[in-house]
Amino acid sequence: MSSSDPGKLPYRRGVGVMLLNRDNLAWIGERHDMPGAWQMPQGGIHKGETPREAALRELTEETGVSSVVFLAESADWHHYDLPTKLIGRLWGGRYRGQQQKWFACRFTGEDREVDLDVQGQAEFFRWRWIKPEMLPSLIVPFKCALYKRILHEFSETIQNRPHL
Repeated sequence: MSSSDPGKLPYRRGVGVMLLNRDNLAWIGERHDMPGAWQMPQGGIHKGETPREAALRELTEETGVSSVVFLAESADWHHYDLPTKLIGRLWGGRYRGQQQKWFACRFTGEDREVDLDVQGQAEFFRWRWIKPEMLPSLIVPFKCALYKRILHEFSETIQNRPHL
């Protein structure tokens, strides 16, 4: 299939992680390849991996963080479509977007655990904690609706403060 008919291309299977700290702030990173584009950790699922395994692997690869407790898993797979101009540039033009299983996790470590260059190939060049409701305003427009759905689905989890 070609990117000339994006509607016929499949979605790439992936995962996303809403990492919440003790203050219920969400972790976001600014992408190296798209300055000004912030996002939560996410990535593809490798063959033989469960979505939960992929979520922990992606989180560790992208942030260095492994001190987490899983809080919630999205009930459904959520998707987003890439803008047409990006379809031919990402994933070899084989996908029209991603279909993702999302996880909410509690970060139980210290901020010094974050290592954006843990793999020697950093995806992000800076990071910060933000109020979750700010996510849609900082995310690239084509992921905004997805982030709103994730916020809605995880709203109860976000509101529950940890007992630390």
